[in-house]
Amino acid sequence: MVKENILNFDLKELEQYFLKQGRKKFHARQIFTWIYKKDIRDFSLMSDLSAELRKELAEEFTILDLELVQELESRDGTRKLLFKLKDGQVVEAVSIPTEKRITGCISTQVGCKFSCAFCASGLMGFKRNLETGEIIAQVLFLKGNLSERINNLVFMGIGEPLDNYDNVLKAIRIINAASGLGVGARKITISSAGFIPGIKRLMGEGLQIELSVSIHAADNTTRNLLMPINKKYPLPDLMRTLKEYIQKTNRQVTFEYILIAGVNSGITHAQNLSKMLRGLNCKVNLIPCNPVKELGYEPPGKLEILLFKDHLLKAGIDTTLRLTRGRDIQAACGQLRMEFI
Repeated sequence: MVKENILNFDLKELEQYFLKQGRKKFHARQIFTWIYKKDIRDFSLMSDLSAELRKELAEEFTILDLELVQELESRDGTRKLLFKLKDGQVVEAVSIPTEKRITGCISTQVGCKFSCAFCASGLMGFKRNLETGEIIAQVLFLKGNLSERINNLVFMGIGEPLDNYDNVLKAIRIINAASGLGVGARKITISSAGFIPGIKRLMGEGLQIELSVSIHAADNTTRNLLMPINKKYPLPDLMRTLKEYIQKTNRQVTFEYILIAGVNSGITHAQNLSKMLRGLNCKVNLIPCNPVKELGYEPPGKLEILLFKDHLLKAGIDTTLRLTRGRDIQAACGQLRMEFI
């Protein structure tokens, strides 16, 4: 018998499932408390359930359908974890500590369809979407097995979150729910390469989550070079959608901009970006390119980076420069991939 991953169920679904099985509805809430509040991953340890029910649950369900096969720790404290899934596929998650918080960076797909020119995640192609439970399992592993309190969650790992929309949004609702992990919506960020259908759906969800969009250029020619998704969802269409998103949700959008030497880091690029974003409720997160050996791109020099940032700030664009974390273990932005080291 193939066991169902219990993490695929939200609380209401599990209550309904138990009622159909002739069990008590309240057992679902008890199990949610053990899993999400007490960090228990073994049915036999759920002591307020009968021995018979614990045995039945262990025969019907799994809790974590992933296995840690490799863990690397950076000099700066960043940890990268490689997980093997039930079908033998692998994904990576990252925990990023700072003085104020620990951020969990979560994958949503096995591989990626969109093959951005600077990103390692697309090198092995797309395999499949992650299930809701496989997404949540990464968070639970970071929270429990590493004894770390995850303050922020970013769906910026392997894959395009909005291309796996239903599973990702269901996972977020469970993570956000008081009955689940209780992580505040504003502490959760979805990062998209500009997948317009997903952004349009997200407008109507009523969630106070953060949206981050990888932009990387302010003209179609350069963005086509860096991000093949731009050929299907070109920059003018994306910007119209994001303006509508900001208006309808009254939420700020973050634009991620990877600075690549000789490609998109000159002062003309900064001028074009500031013109495109002027007047929007947004901020820009500048990220010096993290090298991937197969791809050949390099970050610009420090002076060029600072001039780019200074131009945006003088144009009235809220701009930050992201510190590189985990580069020595290939855990920085654009470096996640599915392989053993």
